[in-house]
Amino acid sequence: MDGLDKPKRYLAIFAISCGTALMVMDGALPNVALPTIAREMNIDSSSAIMIVSVYQLVLVMTLLPLSALGSRIGLRKMYQLGLCVFIGSALLCFLAPNLPLLLAARALQALGAAAALSVGSALVRAIYPFNQLGRGLGFNTIIVASAAAVAPILGGYIVSVVDWHWIFVATVPLGLLALVVGQRALPDVEGHDQPISPLGALLCALAFGLTISGLLALARGDHLPTSLTVLILGALATVVFVRRELTQALPILPVDLLADRVVALSIVGAQFAFIGSMTFILSLPFRLQEHFGFLPSEVGAAIAPFPLAMMVTAPLAGMLSDRYHPGILGGIGMAIATAGMLLLALIPEGATQIDIAWRMAVCGAGYGLFLSPNAKLVISAAPIARAASAGGLISTNRLAGQALGAALVAALLATGHGSDSSPAVIGAVLTFLAGICSIARLSNGR
Repeated sequence: MDGLDKPKRYLAIFAISCGTALMVMDGALPNVALPTIAREMNIDSSSAIMIVSVYQLVLVMTLLPLSALGSRIGLRKMYQLGLCVFIGSALLCFLAPNLPLLLAARALQALGAAAALSVGSALVRAIYPFNQLGRGLGFNTIIVASAAAVAPILGGYIVSVVDWHWIFVATVPLGLLALVVGQRALPDVEGHDQPISPLGALLCALAFGLTISGLLALARGDHLPTSLTVLILGALATVVFVRRELTQALPILPVDLLADRVVALSIVGAQFAFIGSMTFILSLPFRLQEHFGFLPSEVGAAIAPFPLAMMVTAPLAGMLSDRYHPGILGGIGMAIATAGMLLLALIPEGATQIDIAWRMAVCGAGYGLFLSPNAKLVISAAPIARAASAGGLISTNRLAGQALGAALVAALLATGHGSDSSPAVIGAVLTFLAGICSIARLSNGR
C-alpha cells in the first residue's frame, strides 16, 4: 500500500497527531507538579522524582517487545489498545490516594504509551504516500515539539488553579479524540502469525531496565556495590539478549535492521544527538540560576526557543528529505547545533534572556534539520513488515539517549561541573559526532 487516499489520510493524520500530543504532554506535565506533589503527599523530592523515573523506565523496557507484538496483532489494534490503557491509567493516577498507588498507575500508563508509540512511526509510514514520508515525519516532529513547549506552561497553570491530580487527566480529551477518529481512519495493517518469544521480551526488559537503573544509581552516588551489581547484571542480560536475538527469524531487537550500515549509522548518530540535547537542556537551568541569577520563569522563557525553532525547521527538513539525501541535511543540522552548543558554552557575563534565547534557537533549528530526515532513513530502510520494529527502535533509542543524558548530568552535578560550561561543551562534541555519522551515510548512496 502507498498511503491512504484523501480525505481519510487527513483524518488519520489528525488521530495520530492527537495521540502523539497526548503522550508527549502527559510525559512532561507531571514534571511541573513534582514539588507540589512532594509537599502535599509529605514525601521527599527524591521520592517524587520516581513519578517521572518509573514512567520513563517502563517505556524504555517495553517499547521493543510491544513493537514486535504490534507487528503480529496489527498496527491499528496495538495503537488503539495502547490508547485505551493510557486513558484508563490516567484516571487511576487522578484517583490515587498515595505514592505507591500513583507509581503503579504511572507504570501502567507508561505501558499504554509504549504500546501506542511502538507502532506510531509504522502507522505514519502507512498513512503517507512513500514520496511524502519525509514530510509526514517532519509534521510528526512539529507535534512533538509543540506538545513539549506547551506542557510546562499548561502544567504550571493547572497546578496554580486546581488540585495537582488534574495534571494526569487534563489531556484525556485528546486521547478520546484519537481513539474515536483512529478507529475509523487509521490504516488496518494486518499482522503476521509468527510467535513472539516471552523469554526474548523478558531479556529485553531486563537488559534495558537493569543497565539504565545501574547507570542512574552510579550517577546519583547511591551505594556503590549495589549500583555496580545492578549494572553488571544489566550488561550480562544485554549480552545474553543480543546473542539470542541473532538467532531469531523475527527478533525483538531488530538486529536484522541494524546490520544495514545506513540504519546503524542513523541510530548511533541519533543516540549521540539525544544524549547531547538532554545533557545541555537539563543542566542549563542550574547554570542560568546559579551563575546568571535568572528566575525560574525567566529560565523557561529562555529555553522555549529550542522547541519553537524545531517546529519551524522540522517540516522544512521533512519536505527537503523527500528530494535531498537525509545524510546531507543531518550533517548540516548537526553542524548548526554544534555551533549553537559552543555559543552556549561561551555565554558572556551579564547575559540576558535574549542572549540565551537566540543561542537556544540555533540549537533547535539544527536538531529540527536532523531528526525527521534521520527517522525517515530508518523507517524507509525497513521492509513494510518490519516498519513497527524500526519505529520501536527509533523511540527506544530516543528514550535511552534521554536517560543516559540525565545520568551524565547527575554525574556532572555530583562532581561540581553540572552548572558551568562543561555540559554545553560535551553537547557540542556529541552533536559533532552525530553529524559525522550522518555524513558517513552518503557513501551508501541512500
